Amino acid sequence: MVDHTLSLQSPAPTHALLDASFATIDWQAPWLRHLYQLNYLSKKVEMLSKQVDNSEVMASGFKASNTQDSDIKNSISYSTTVIAEVLNTAMAQKNTEHENQPQTKPTQGNKAHALQFVSQDVLPEGEAYESFIATTGNIPTRDNLHDLFNGSIWLTFPKTKALLNYHHMCEITEQGIGDSRGRIRDTITVFDENGAILVTADTSIGEALINFNWQASLVAPRDKWDKPLAPSADAKAAVYIFGHALLEQLIQPRKSLCAHSVVINVSPDFFGLALPERMSYLDSRLAEQMHTLLSQEDITPRKLAPLPILGVPHFWADNADARFYDDSHVFRNGRRQKV
Repeated sequence: MVDHTLSLQSPAPTHALLDASFATIDWQAPWLRHLYQLNYLSKKVEMLSKQVDNSEVMASGFKASNTQDSDIKNSISYSTTVIAEVLNTAMAQKNTEHENQPQTKPTQGNKAHALQFVSQDVLPEGEAYESFIATTGNIPTRDNLHDLFNGSIWLTFPKTKALLNYHHMCEITEQGIGDSRGRIRDTITVFDENGAILVTADTSIGEALINFNWQASLVAPRDKWDKPLAPSADAKAAVYIFGHALLEQLIQPRKSLCAHSVVINVSPDFFGLALPERMSYLDSRLAEQMHTLLSQEDITPRKLAPLPILGVPHFWADNADARFYDDSHVFRNGRRQKV
């Protein structure tokens, strides 16, 4: 019988639990600062992505006496992956410190299930990914950057992710699984993979973004924008990335990267909240807004406002120069609303 358990206490001379791509993550990047459990995730992923021998593991504090770390070392089996175990531990920490275990949003004939991260191998052959999550609460997870960021968004926006899964299931129940996803599932997928949220206490900023008016949304009100590494209670606007594929692409930032965004208007008090409280409030608001949006008869991905992500004030040093926005190949005129 083959023992599938991975242990950092193994006497083998060298281990590479995660490949080197994980070591390229800049955890101080402004577009990552909103993720729950950032300190835990960054430290564990950085450690696990290095070539380490047993003595280095012990020196780094990854000891068997540490219950959480020991759980990761000793419980990885065919049913979980390294990233799944890291995410499960991060979720347990979050639940203890802030809120209850997140759950799926049940469709008719189904019940809510507590979420946990499992190996992709647990997904039955032929079963849709979204259906498996909805009916079991298990989120298939591979040891790659894409699934690390997907899990991080589940930790940060659990209500919204559950809501998107709910709408996937409603469409699957009604339409089945075919060659085409349809306009609702297309919109969900675009936002899930590439979405961003503009939160603002100044409605003119959101209106300008929707109208492709980059000067009025990103340039002229620059002083009103929050600095991710130094949040201010006086700020009037901020962007938080939702799309996990977009976060993966930002490992190698490019000016052409463009998010598909929604605008959420808030009171100025929002910016006086600590980051965990901001995210909890935003998760509830975003779930409500996405439910309304996805319930529209004419919903398509075009309802999401394009946002060149490196143009967000304080996301990229070069955008401090207003000429950064003169690049018409990135900051396009777009489909402005008629007055």
